Amino acid sequence: MTTVRELVERYQAKASLQSYGSVYQDTTEFMNIGNGDVIALGGRHYLVLRDEAERRFGMEDPKFWVKRCTELESGEKRILKLVFHERFNMKIGDIEVPCYRSPEKEARILDMTRGDPRFMQGFSLPDSAGNTVRVIEVVFGKRLDMAVDAIDCDHRTYFAEHFPGILANFIDACEAIAFLHGQGERHGDIRRDHLFRHYDTGRYVWIDFDYTFDGSANPFGVDVFGLGNILLFLVGKGIHTAQSLAETPEGREVLSRVAPQDYSVMYRYRIMNLEKLFPYIPESLCRVLQHYAMGSEVYYESARELLDDLRPCLDRLRAA
Repeated sequence: MTTVRELVERYQAKASLQSYGSVYQDTTEFMNIGNGDVIALGGRHYLVLRDEAERRFGMEDPKFWVKRCTELESGEKRILKLVFHERFNMKIGDIEVPCYRSPEKEARILDMTRGDPRFMQGFSLPDSAGNTVRVIEVVFGKRLDMAVDAIDCDHRTYFAEHFPGILANFIDACEAIAFLHGQGERHGDIRRDHLFRHYDTGRYVWIDFDYTFDGSANPFGVDVFGLGNILLFLVGKGIHTAQSLAETPEGREVLSRVAPQDYSVMYRYRIMNLEKLFPYIPESLCRVLQHYAMGSEVYYESARELLDDLRPCLDRLRAA
């Protein structure tokens, strides 16, 4: 078999490696594959640079089955997602929903959304052991939550000058999820760190589609709740909680007006009724958020229902 050194010298002669690893055609034991190794897949060769990691709450969570690579033939950066099976329960209020990873489901969505700029792009191939490996193009963009955090202004200025454009792009992203649902598929892991803003186009791009669910009465309900959590962050320019408000005298005064029904049904410490914090937010937009609150008698069952209420909110903001 061709060695890593031979492959690198053939395709990327200027690349400098501290050590040359092994060539893998079977990715089953993904923990053994690391920096300096090459994954041979579909007649192409992917030089592993590092394991990917998710950065949440100021900490890195390594994803040993996801490899940042260089495709030796082209020199392009790629992300290879290897097969990792995981099961856990997600809580939505008092309901537990069984979740698991499905490489095959993510491969279907990659095929379904090929050429659609609202979704990360890639394809899947079997390795020599039949594992469904997904080859992903790196999204040239920034996480949406980090982009919003970087807007340096007070909330009122943010809401008046920046939020209408952000909401327009978010509505487009919700349309993308509604498209998936119309095809009988779901994203499965809608979080604000799974939505990127493209550097060139400004468009929002969804990543990571490998989670799916069992036993849910509404097969799209988890996605819809995820959209609500992102919307809350975007409207509030962050997440506002009882703990954060209690840190200042002004916040404690606001907190005295917050009732139990104003908190999120999914995350009981998050305040959904942002009208209590920012009275200049239009009532129509506050009503959308309150569909996700403890006090709501009716929750959104589809992305289309959410979109039907969000579009008039955007129209009002643009007319203001």
